[in-house]
Amino acid sequence: MKEKVEKVLNDIRPTLQADGGDVELVDVKDGVVKVRLTGACGTCPSAIMTLKMGIEKFLKKSIPEIKRVESV
Repeated sequence: MKEKVEKVLNDIRPTLQADGGDVELVDVKDGVVKVRLTGACGTCPSAIMTLKMGIEKFLKKSIPEIKRVESV
C-alpha cells in the first residue's frame, strides 16, 4: 500500500513544487495516510485545503482503500 501511495504522491508533487512546497509520506496504516507538508506548503494558510481537497481527494480517487489523509 505504501508503494501505491508514494506513486500517487509523485504525480501530485510537481504541482506542489511549482509553488515552492512538497509532500513527504510519513506512514500508511489501516487506510490512513500520514503526510508532512514541507517548504511553502508547510506554512501556507491554505495548507488544510491543499491536504483535504487536493492530496486526500486525489489519493482516494486513485486508491479506494484510503479512508483519510492526516498531516503530522
